[in-house]
Amino acid sequence: MLLFNSAGDVLVAERNDMEEAAWQLPQGGIDKGETAEQAALRELEEEIGTASAQIIAVASKTVSYDWPANKVGERRKRWRGQCITLVALKFDGDDDDINLETANPEFRNWKWVSLEMLPRLITPFKRQVYEYAVREFGLVRDKLRQLNS
Repeated sequence: MLLFNSAGDVLVAERNDMEEAAWQLPQGGIDKGETAEQAALRELEEEIGTASAQIIAVASKTVSYDWPANKVGERRKRWRGQCITLVALKFDGDDDDINLETANPEFRNWKWVSLEMLPRLITPFKRQVYEYAVREFGLVRDKLRQLNS
């Protein structure tokens, strides 16, 4: 999920389960019977503790990544061949509305970054997905900026 603030920046969060800094977009699965949009709103609340958002765009195509062969363990077995539907949302709240102390905290920190910064923050094997997000949602971000200026 790409959560845009009024300045057109995107929320990224730092994973709890990594020793080194590991920043990413909030993400999650689509439950049976859910649309991508419904899942995005649910996951946003589950992961960063806010429902103060509205969907503004859904990517035109699904993108994917695979865990590299050198990443062994349960994650690689469980998450091979991830298919992703990117959803852009406009954040309607204040920064105080973001609460990482959720029922199952996944993140230890968060910040707003420029859309173009996303590919530099993510682990290399997911970079193509984040590069696609930049291309797909650049105009969406620009429209948000125009509306808020």
